[in-house]
Amino acid sequence: MTNTENNAKWWKNAVVYQIYPRSFQDSNGDGIGDLRGIIRRMDYLGKLGIDAIWLSPVCKSPQEDNGYDISDYQDIDPMFGNVDDMEALIAEAKKYNIRIIMDLVLNHTSDKHRWFEEAKKSKDNPYHDYYVWRDGREGVLPNDMKGVFGGSAWEWVPELNQYYFHQFLPQQPDLNWENPQVRKEIYDMILWWMDKGVGGFRLDVIDQIAKEPDQGITNNGPRLHEFIRELSRETFQKGDLITVGEAWGATPEIAKLYSNPDGSEFSMVFQFEHIGLDQQEGKEKWDLAPLPFIKLKKILTRWQTELHGCGWNSLFWNNHDLPRIVSRWGNDGEYRVESAKMLAILLHGMQGTPYIYQGEELGMTNVQYDIEDYRDVEILNMYKERTEAGYAREDVMRSIHAKGRDNARTPMQWDDTENAGFTEGTPWIKVNSNYQEINAKSQVNDPDSIFNCYKKLIQLRKEYDIFVEGDFTLLLEEDENIFAYQRKNDKQTMLVICNFFDQTIKMPLEEKCSDMKMLIGNYDKIEDASILRPYEARIYVK
Repeated sequence: MTNTENNAKWWKNAVVYQIYPRSFQDSNGDGIGDLRGIIRRMDYLGKLGIDAIWLSPVCKSPQEDNGYDISDYQDIDPMFGNVDDMEALIAEAKKYNIRIIMDLVLNHTSDKHRWFEEAKKSKDNPYHDYYVWRDGREGVLPNDMKGVFGGSAWEWVPELNQYYFHQFLPQQPDLNWENPQVRKEIYDMILWWMDKGVGGFRLDVIDQIAKEPDQGITNNGPRLHEFIRELSRETFQKGDLITVGEAWGATPEIAKLYSNPDGSEFSMVFQFEHIGLDQQEGKEKWDLAPLPFIKLKKILTRWQTELHGCGWNSLFWNNHDLPRIVSRWGNDGEYRVESAKMLAILLHGMQGTPYIYQGEELGMTNVQYDIEDYRDVEILNMYKERTEAGYAREDVMRSIHAKGRDNARTPMQWDDTENAGFTEGTPWIKVNSNYQEINAKSQVNDPDSIFNCYKKLIQLRKEYDIFVEGDFTLLLEEDENIFAYQRKNDKQTMLVICNFFDQTIKMPLEEKCSDMKMLIGNYDKIEDASILRPYEARIYVK
């Protein structure tokens, strides 16, 4: 049995908790969350029962793009602390059997990175070829490629008479992965963090490292899997890690390569096919549309069935870029508790590794701020563009309230004291006004809370192999209210039944469940097994 096969099991049983450090817990009163703040809250995370923490970027950065513009891979941004604090966090987490997953950005660096500052000095500088350059004349672009954030993907450097390539901001020059020295520097850095005890890595926009700008290729370039296999061989396979690649362009076929059970690439990928469903076809995320429920069922089923036995899924509703799921596809009013639990039960019953985003386990909701209270550059740019283009202000604000990234970034709601217990200073972004009703303190010891529903789901995953191993069959495919599926292995059968909406409906699978044991439900007790109440969810096993 190889090392990879022997150790693969832990991350299949694991549940990962994502922390957005800026908004989790402030320890020094400056209004910004930090590493010492996370250490302070480790007992809470231990109670929840998670196995790993994925930290959004904490490396040194000018913060032009929320830390996804790294100026030093081997240092911590002073906003969050220092390397000693990171080592203390790794050590404290270990006491709770929790591993720390770092967010690594390997496609590009900050333009303030030492490599790029050297690269700009001359074409003969040994660091010049660490980046992607093309000769040219000012104003005559190498080609018409556009950056993700708008404008050209080429930036002119007059002292060199060259353009450099950047898929994101001009302050984020792309690394040249064709250069073996670049790859070696990256591997040495990863091994350095592994030596410090890091338990895994989330790889930002990793499907863009094998770019071929002259051909207009950014995603899924010809050498992508060659590069990833080398990266894995030189680093990840030397430890017992969880690795997850962010791959917006992934199909199930491509995901089978990324998450091959032989461990040659990653443990799994994040794919986002279900995330774009509630927007108008061919439009932007701001162009709202109702969720096509049947399509959601089909997409999630395809990923479940096509990766079974030959790949691995990551399971998530939320992250730092997405609105709060209870406000998005649940009901954050009358049925907030029931719908938050239903969405949890639906996701955690599937095959894959679940990711909980901070506050999701409390049923934290979207916010409805005035425009001056938002901090996210994407929101502010969109507001300006759309109001100038003649969109009605109330429509623009409705889109921001529904889909803005700051929905996920408001401070964690710890208790009902001022600023929700997040900071003794002035928070960098306003706290959601509902923190007095929705907070951790009120839920941890309440057996019927959303927190304790998540805690129980995490425990069930460790007790029942079927969560990890069972195959997946969608039931009631065309039912417009119910998301139900069966998981089956050679020992057990599990049924997951979820009423996705706010109507009481007939329970069509009553007979199928009659001789099964109920593992978890989101209502206190079942008074009438023949109906499903609003957002009712149950898991049965036999």
